Amino acid sequence: MTSKGSDRRLTLVLALGLFVGTLLLFSRTWDHGFVNYDDNDYVTANPHVTTGLTIENVRWAFSTGAVSYWHPLTWISHQADWSLFGANARGHHVVATLWHALNAVLALLACRRLTGSLWLSAIAAALFAWHPLRVESVAWVAERKDLLSGAFGLATVWAYAGYARQRAAGRNAFGGYWVALAFFAGGLMSKPMLVTLPLVLLALDFWPLGRLSTTPWWRLALEKLPFAVPSAAVSAVTVVAQREVGTLSEVLPLGARLANAVVAVSRYLGKFFMPVNLAVLYPHPGWWPTTTVTAALVLVAAVSVVAWRQRVRRPWILVGWMWFLLALLPASGVVQVGIQSMADRYTYLPMLGIVIALLWTLRDALTFASLRGYAWIAAGLVLTAAAARTWHQQGYWKDSFTLFDHAVRVTEGNYLAYNNRGHALYEAGSADEAMADYRRSLEINPRYADAGNNLGHALAERGQPAAAIPLYRTALAAKPGQRDIMVNLANALSDVGQIEESTRLYEEVLAREPDHVNALNGLGVALAQQGRVDAAVTRFEAALRRDPRNASAHGNLGNVAAMSGRRDDAVRHYRQALALKPDSSTWYNLATVQRELGRTEDAIASYTQAVNLSATNSDAQAMLGFMLAQQGRREDAVRHLRLALQARPDHPQAKAWLEAVLALPATK
Repeated sequence: MTSKGSDRRLTLVLALGLFVGTLLLFSRTWDHGFVNYDDNDYVTANPHVTTGLTIENVRWAFSTGAVSYWHPLTWISHQADWSLFGANARGHHVVATLWHALNAVLALLACRRLTGSLWLSAIAAALFAWHPLRVESVAWVAERKDLLSGAFGLATVWAYAGYARQRAAGRNAFGGYWVALAFFAGGLMSKPMLVTLPLVLLALDFWPLGRLSTTPWWRLALEKLPFAVPSAAVSAVTVVAQREVGTLSEVLPLGARLANAVVAVSRYLGKFFMPVNLAVLYPHPGWWPTTTVTAALVLVAAVSVVAWRQRVRRPWILVGWMWFLLALLPASGVVQVGIQSMADRYTYLPMLGIVIALLWTLRDALTFASLRGYAWIAAGLVLTAAAARTWHQQGYWKDSFTLFDHAVRVTEGNYLAYNNRGHALYEAGSADEAMADYRRSLEINPRYADAGNNLGHALAERGQPAAAIPLYRTALAAKPGQRDIMVNLANALSDVGQIEESTRLYEEVLAREPDHVNALNGLGVALAQQGRVDAAVTRFEAALRRDPRNASAHGNLGNVAAMSGRRDDAVRHYRQALALKPDSSTWYNLATVQRELGRTEDAIASYTQAVNLSATNSDAQAMLGFMLAQQGRREDAVRHLRLALQARPDHPQAKAWLEAVLALPATK
């Protein structure tokens, strides 16, 4: 029999081993970057995050339902990370692994306090922390909410178990009760996934806490009322937030959603026991085949019947199964959010119920002492295999292209994966391949707004705003009120001269979100086109107050200054824009002003930068050729003028200049 001191030392050693082991296992993510799926909304392109941890941003965190959730602690966590690490993804990933390593320890402590079994709790915590299904929650920066809510959820279970044990011993335990409630509130402010945790606590009252044998069930239910009230409030706020941003799907009938929920449960069990072909998104099929739904229903019913029949002899099976189902319920798809049929991240806390049911059943089955040595060997092999698979799975999260290329290969009809892979290709400069992926996405789902929006943007960037407009309109019809699509449509309309409609769209966006940076920028451009220069400058300056690192706003201020004849101011703004984001068009604009100022060498250098960034910038190629011709550099001039015509065969100035240069006698 061990003393309390040695038991605590052993617990500390196991906890430290779990923490360090988990940290090392997930250290592969430290060299990864951000990905183009929600990381921009949560971190890299969110001005309330990229301006760091400030009083104003904390106020925003508590007042916003942005990205379809009210989770202020998650926002504050991202703001703190940005204040510490800025755009360096490594720091964000390191913090994520630290949170997950902490959660491994909390899982150990919670299971230990619930069951009294230290070694089995350690194995349960390790399997929870090292399972490949955890990779999505840890490797994905935007899923910080999983890790935070997981930490608060496990801390709630730990504190509640302490409260229950204290009450059973006849001691004053209400301090522990309020600590549990405080942790629970923190969890709700991190992610609303925890809204069903009070029901999990009620299941734990049955086993292992054994409170139903001494306290009527209705009293235990009333005891959970202070937990249920904030749960109901957060549920209501979440539904409102999701309706507001248009992510609450009401297209699927209830029958299809219920069928998917049952199928998802069986698929989660399959992924737990055989974690292969894991993907960032599993597309919702709409309606599952009847045979698939029937098989899933039989499996779920069979497990439920076994769990119920074993409730006296092996109560942990029923409780573990209830933990899994109840904790999973908010993400079951009964209320459909998003386009996924299931997601690895949704298993973060729910799967711990399956782990408990499985491990305690195996312990009960090992009645012969001679088998227990083999059980430890088996446990070691399982944990090693899980860790190896987890290490491998992390590699797919290296960058956006790798992540979504893998998703395309292991899933079917994954229009989101094609779209996001296309976006990664576009960012890497492979525009043709990107547009092919966008079109493939739209072939699978013609009303997929993101792909339509991205294809439209690619066409607009190629100087085809008229071709982009119908794509934007279709995307907006599929996602009414989506502000980024509205702004892109307004930009395209502005480019084709439909200023009145574009202005209306910008103002509509700003009426809902006054500090929408792109809308402020676009409206400024529209106002400048109407000759309302002062009003345009006001909008550009407002955009920079919200996002001081916005290159587009600096570039637009340069354009307005150039229009007003303030060329030195224009040069200053263009250089500020280029320091933030090198861009071919901005180099071209800077070169034009430098040429007007008589700074010939500077202008040639800037035109050269413009064509180096984009060989298809026909205007820059033509002007560079013209200026080189003026300096007598005939061969270089001809080359650039021909490149201008290659990019745009009908370029009138390039044609005329090339004819003039070719007519000149060749110099020796």
